[in-house]
Parts: sequence; C-alpha cells; structure tokens
Amino acid sequence: MSRARLIFAFGAAAACMAIPLAAQHSYTPADVEDGGKLFRDNCVACHGPEGNLVDGVDLGHGKFRRGSTEDDVIRIIEDGVPGTAMPPNKLTDFQAGTILEYLRSAATSGRVPAPNGDVSRGKAIFYGKGGCSACHRVYGTGSRVGPDLSDIGALRRVAEIELSILDPNAEVLPQNRYYRVTTKSGETITGRLLNEDTFSIQLLDTKERLLSLQRTDLRAAGFLNESPMPSYRDKLTKAEQDDLVTYLISLKGF
Repeated sequence: MSRARLIFAFGAAAACMAIPLAAQHSYTPADVEDGGKLFRDNCVACHGPEGNLVDGVDLGHGKFRRGSTEDDVIRIIEDGVPGTAMPPNKLTDFQAGTILEYLRSAATSGRVPAPNGDVSRGKAIFYGKGGCSACHRVYGTGSRVGPDLSDIGALRRVAEIELSILDPNAEVLPQNRYYRVTTKSGETITGRLLNEDTFSIQLLDTKERLLSLQRTDLRAAGFLNESPMPSYRDKLTKAEQDDLVTYLISLKGF
C-alpha cells in the first residue's frame, strides 16, 4: 500500500464526522505492534506519526471523511474508492484492523516529550556526547551512513524515538536495514543498499564511499537483521535521553 493512498481514503470530499470505533476483534500487543509497522511503512508520510496531519482527519480518534463504521473504513483501505486515486490494497480485514487498533493506542500514549527535555541541550548531545552525527544527517550536516533525521519528528512518535535510542533492535524499519556483502576474496563490506539489479549492487559503505559491486565477484550478499546503532541506555543519563528525544521530536523537515 503506497504512502499516498490512505490520504484519499480518509481525505476524500465529504463532511467530517467522528466515528466511534468499538473494537470488533481482540488484538494482542503483538498485533497492535504489527499494525504500527504497517502504518509507518505506508501511511505516516501523509498522515504523520499521530495520524492527524491531514486537515479534518484524526485517525487515532476516529475522525474520518468517509465511512460511518469501522468496517466501512476497513473496506476503504482494502477496496479503495471508485473515482478517486485510492486503489484497492492487498491487506486482509485483520491487517487493516490492526492499523486502526494501533492508531487508537497511539492516540493515548507517547504524544509529547518529557516536560524537562530541552531542545538546545539535546542538539548539543546529538553533535557531542551522543556522537549521533557520525551516522546521521540533520538539515545537511552530518553523515549519510544512517537515515537522515531532518524530519524524524514528523514521522515518528516520542515513544518510538525513545525505543530506537534505548533498544535499536526492537524495530528496524526495512528501509533502514544495513546490507552486507562478502567478496570472493574474503572482504566484507557493510552499508546502505542504494540499488541492485541482476548483475550489480550499489552500496554506500560505512566510510561513505559509493561502491558498485559485480555479483560475479561476490560470495554472499544480504540484509542484516540487527541495527548497527548502539543502545544509549547506559551511555546517557535519563535527563540526557529526555533532552535528545526533545531535540529529535522538534525536527520536522525543511
């Protein structure tokens, strides 16, 4: 499901209404987590981490422009809207339901940073003690080895940023997974996968070198399951963690 599709499902012309979304299924915490992954992979760029960036739409609080029941919304997600740019999507009823359940959960937790967090102190930690700029770039400054964080505050919730800092392996988004190749000579190269085809692989390695490798020269190639990012649980104090999260949540893009 493309990032732009849900915006047409929930943002098509019609008067907005708040829909009571009484849960019709029993979802486990793991189901809700899966719904969050689906939402972040497909919807967050248009709707934001809280699902409320589109005018007149608040997905977490059941405020939509089409549909009058949860089943209506699930049908829209799956079947699209005739006459609009919202096409059908390959999601089951259960998967669409987990997205809605995640949004309900998100509406009541992790919305604001710690009250004592400070943006300026957090920025100093990002570029200083935390060493974050050695892998990440913000507004054109820093490394390209890791994901660009210039708009991280518009894409991720506070609780998700905190989790990434304390337990990076808890969730590694597909687009952020590192790729590793081993050449026939035994050299191992790790970095961000930029492109691949039948004959070659293009990587940005951990030294920020742009490499094009021929598959015939490789012994093995594939994504890594673990994040290259270290945990800051024992590297920063709780106050410093709060400051860093406050800085990151303030980054909304150019």
